[in-house]
Amino acid sequence: MQQTALNLIAIGVFLMTMTSLLGGIFHISPFVPAGITVFIMGITTVDTFSLKGRGMTIFLDLFTPEEERKRIIRHEAGHFLAGYLLGIPITGYSLTPWEALKQGELGLGGVSFDLEQVEASLKDSRQINLLLERLSTTLMAGIAAEKIIYDEDQGGVEDLRQLRQMLLKAGVPTASHEQREKWAKLQAANLIERNKEAYENLVTAMAARQSLEACYQIINETSSELGAIA
Repeated sequence: MQQTALNLIAIGVFLMTMTSLLGGIFHISPFVPAGITVFIMGITTVDTFSLKGRGMTIFLDLFTPEEERKRIIRHEAGHFLAGYLLGIPITGYSLTPWEALKQGELGLGGVSFDLEQVEASLKDSRQINLLLERLSTTLMAGIAAEKIIYDEDQGGVEDLRQLRQMLLKAGVPTASHEQREKWAKLQAANLIERNKEAYENLVTAMAARQSLEACYQIINETSSELGAIA
């Protein structure tokens, strides 16, 4: 069962228990806790089976602090900038669970890449090492961006999971994963620092939900190294 569904059930049980305990004091009808239980279970069922747990995620996102939203944009802008400069095909981006749902994407949102094209390239032994380096840098660019701006990173758990999964799939020994992660973070940080103006302009563009083409143009106009990586 989705974690959000479990959270919703826990909230329902708490409300039902408190209503039952306080019912005698405040003369609350016994139908109230029963109604709460039915309502909560109904929402949970719909959310789990129809929305695959995303309904509660979208609801909770309404209470996300503004500073956290800004951090998310900066994190995703790091992925976007690195992916574009390193030639990883971008298919779209979303910055909230609701935007992701509207685009038919699972999860909380983020920059989407053409993974089928990437996986097809991984089958070419002549390109695999270079492509792994570029993908690793792109995946770690969100963490690197947070580190640069906030001197710490809070997101990136899923990025690290994807990186390790990719390395395993490519046959990279587990013992070298941590070293590759550190290398990729360093490369991503250097890439963002070298293209700081493009990065800041991209943050502004993504916050305004500008199109992919507009974001590409912004990077093209302000990047210091387009064409240097082929």
